Amino acid sequence: MKNTRLFPDFRAAAVLSAIALTLAACAPKSTPTIFVAPTQPAQIVVITATAANISPTSIPIITPPTPTPPCTDILTYIQDLTIPDDTAVAPGQTIDKQWLVTNSGSCNWDARYRLKLITGDAMSASTEQALYPARAGSQATLRIIFTAPSDAGTYRSAWQAFGPNNEAFGDVVYIQINVAP
Repeated sequence: MKNTRLFPDFRAAAVLSAIALTLAACAPKSTPTIFVAPTQPAQIVVITATAANISPTSIPIITPPTPTPPCTDILTYIQDLTIPDDTAVAPGQTIDKQWLVTNSGSCNWDARYRLKLITGDAMSASTEQALYPARAGSQATLRIIFTAPSDAGTYRSAWQAFGPNNEAFGDVVYIQINVAP
């Protein structure tokens, strides 16, 4: 009994310890704070803060893949397949003009690519045509059906490719005819 008198606060200390442990267990956990050190771009330092302890932990950064550069649009004219320049045609004659070209760029031509009249007479053709679908590096035949004007003279119709961003690219292709009665 003498020992109980020497430690009269033993029970109170035990109760207070139990309460402190319970409160510590119920206390909200700290959230790690991510800090990127400006002198070490290859590391993230995570600091976990608790009431009694602060401990930095280094973890490696996962480097995202390098983005693919945008592709380039290039159309290279090779040759006229039909209707050589200055061909004589009758007024109102239907003309099937074809050009052989190469998709020399790195973009594949799809439905978003157009061939547009940039100067000259449309000769009854729509001023915007679908550009033949072609994979990068392949050859394609461009084709437009024209109708010769009814008046005699020399007519030229120039066309250029346009990409999805509506920017012109590549060589200009054209037809030049002589309408003779």
